[in-house]
Amino acid sequence: MIEKDYICIICPLSCDLHLTDDNGELTVTGNTCKRGEMYAKSEYTNPVRMVTTTVTLENGLCPLLPVISSDMVPKSKFRECFDLIYNTKVVAPIKEGDVVIPDILGTGVDIVSAKSVVSKMS
Repeated sequence: MIEKDYICIICPLSCDLHLTDDNGELTVTGNTCKRGEMYAKSEYTNPVRMVTTTVTLENGLCPLLPVISSDMVPKSKFRECFDLIYNTKVVAPIKEGDVVIPDILGTGVDIVSAKSVVSKMS
């Protein structure tokens, strides 16, 4: 039997969750709603997160461009994602929502611009 504790991040209640894995049968206690149970099970079986960071921006009014993932990325791929993102350069102008890195690491998730930036010459 495996036991794990989590703090739910789905709502402001921040429930203390306790998950028990008894030969593949997952049981969650401590949750005040169904979303907490779903969060703990997901966190145990396949943790995912949104990616928010910056990439180098050339020819822009600022040196960095904020980017965000279009969907959740498996936590197990975070290091590889950030290595790729941190080595990415984009050139202004760029519009909010433009795809900076399509289908990052074959996840089906795009990394997109979170801000529009004009070029220095505009």
